[in-house]
Order: sequence, then C-alpha cells, then structure tokens
Amino acid sequence: MKVALVHDWILGMRGGERCLLNFVEMYPEADIFTLFYKPGTTHPEIDRRVRKVSWLGRIPGANRFYRYLLPFFPFAISSFNLKGYDLVISLSHAAAKNVKVPKGVPHICFCFTPMRYIWDQAEEYFGKATKFLWPVINYLRAWDLRGSRGVSLFVAISSFVAARVRCFYGVNAEVIHPAVDTSWIELSFFRKGAAFLYAGALVPYKRVDLVVEAFNQLGEELWIAGAGPEDKRLREMAGPNIKFFGRVSDAELAECYRNARALIFPGTEDFGLIPIECLAAGTPLIASYSGALRETHNGLRPWIHSNISPSAATGVFIERGREGDVSALKEAVRYFIEREAEFQGAVCRNQAKKFSPDNFRRNWNSLLAKLGLPTVGPQLKDESKAQVSAAG
Repeated sequence: MKVALVHDWILGMRGGERCLLNFVEMYPEADIFTLFYKPGTTHPEIDRRVRKVSWLGRIPGANRFYRYLLPFFPFAISSFNLKGYDLVISLSHAAAKNVKVPKGVPHICFCFTPMRYIWDQAEEYFGKATKFLWPVINYLRAWDLRGSRGVSLFVAISSFVAARVRCFYGVNAEVIHPAVDTSWIELSFFRKGAAFLYAGALVPYKRVDLVVEAFNQLGEELWIAGAGPEDKRLREMAGPNIKFFGRVSDAELAECYRNARALIFPGTEDFGLIPIECLAAGTPLIASYSGALRETHNGLRPWIHSNISPSAATGVFIERGREGDVSALKEAVRYFIEREAEFQGAVCRNQAKKFSPDNFRRNWNSLLAKLGLPTVGPQLKDESKAQVSAAG
C-alpha cells in the first residue's frame, strides 16, 4: 500500500517523533507530511521520508515561533494533497488528524491526546490572555471537532487518552500503548544510587517546580535533566543539593537513569515515555497516581493497604488527590527511602519490556487485521537509533 504519515511538526526527537520513527520503520516507503520541519533534529530515516512541509512552515522563523501561529493551523493542514494514497496515518496531538483525506481512503489517527491548548488547558498555556482569546479558541474547538469526524478510527496511546477522545470528540478509541525502544539503555546490575532524578521538558504542566520545592525541603540530592521555558525560574528556586544538566544526549540520559535512586515524575501524563525508559534501566519511579502512569507503573500506594510488596513493585505513587501537594510528594519520597533496598531492578526491567517495539507491532497488526488492511513485517534492528534525547 501507498501510505502517508501526517505528523504535527518535526523539530526535535521527543516522544512523538520517537513514535513517528517506529511507524517509519513499519512503513519504510511511506511519505511524511508535517506543518513545521527542521532537518537533522530527529533521525536520518525520518528526514529521508519527509515529502511535504506546509506553507506555514516556510515562513522565516516559523520553527521557533510556531506556537504563535496556532490560529493558522486549520488553513495549513488542509493544504496537503493526499490523493493517490491507500492509507493515511496521522500522529496527532494538535492538527495532524484534521488533514483532508480523499473519500474512501482509511484514516487512522494515532492520537497522543486531543489538543490541550484549546480544550482543557487553555488557561495554563495562555494565562491572562485567555479571556481575550476565547473567540479564537472557540473557533479552533469547532474546527477540531469537525476534523475528528474525518478520522476512520482513533487509536489512543493510553486508556487515559481514550477517555479524553471520548470526552471531546464523542467517539470511542482503540488503545495501543506506544513502542518504547530501550535498546540504547545499557542494563546496570549495580547502581550507585547517587541522587534522585527528574528528566523531561521543563514546562509548567510537568510540575517540576513541585519537585524542586520538595527537594529543597528534603535536602536529598536531585538531578534535573532537560530544558524548557521554566529553566531559569527553577534554577533560581533550587538549593545547592539540586544539579541541573540541561539538554542531554541519549548516552548522558541513560547514565542518569542507571545511576539514579528513583525517577521523580509528578505530572499527569498521556503516556509517559521517560518513565518506561527509566524502568528499563532498572530504576524505580515515584510518580503521580493520575493519567496513564496508573496503566504503565505498578507502584505502591502508601495511603491504602496493599498486598504488593516493594520487591514486586516498580516504585511508589504520590497519594491520589494530592498530586499537586508538596507535602504529598515529600511523603512519597520518604516512604520510598524507607523501603529503597527492597525494590528490584529486574521487576522494573520486566515492566518496561511490556512496551517493546515487537509488542507494539503485534498489537498494530492485530488492529490492521480487524480492519481488513495488510499487516506489516517483522521488526528490523537498527543500531543507529540513538539521537537527541527526549529529555531535551
């Protein structure tokens, strides 16, 4: 089949681009369409398959200020001509799923999440300007809802996202967890446990400020690997026990994973690629009991009686309903420290294996078979995958 892959933008190797790479490996002759594109920021196989970049992406400086061009997304995404393709797969957290598909051509949306900017987190993204932007937001909501009607089948990356798809678009979605390639993370059977770790983008919804505040009070060593608009503010907040690494390579991130005592991850995630990577290194999590982490992380819940022992768990959850509370995070860290020696690296690694590329491919093929579409071949090993880290 002739396949088109439509991705929101290709400007760095984050979680969505890692998913795109997995689809490129399954459909090596597919063409990629995207709103914005910066060559060399992801993987050579992705660069090789980019066929069309929208007119919006050709505006000087657009790759740096693309978020400000949100009102023009509807016009840009509708400009792609997908005639001649037998299957369209959109990988979407914004506009990609709203692409116009020729009549009779199946369109599968691998949905990272409905667009947060215009649905449930508008005020978090736009702040005080939200009240002035409501006419634009309402226009974009109507456009986004119409666009969802052009999708033949939604495939959500988690049950949490499937619930969001049902809430905002009124349709049911299949659930297939993304593939998480961990071949670049060397296993470590002896970890020094030098410090706790936060890894990921430094953006408001990740609640890194909560982590910094908690560790200022705890006094425990903390590493922060990642970059983003919150960087300066967080550094000003942080005490001497907190070390910032900035943007890191895959090799540096893997070293952090292996040597960390636990990954601290308090945000509400649609899936959470970094926690799976960390588990693959044998390192447990201290995570929010919300979003998709409840599906992917078998953590202890200190606030209830549980038959799970630390030796069978992948870490500790922050108390439900108190995820934004500094004291709740501190309690979870202390609970972990008291039982730290009991957590087993092998249990963490086995949990991460559930999200392997091979498992994803089997699940994807099962879906294709149900739809009467040709399945894809076996996973091809590629030792050159390691690129710019998702923690950037």
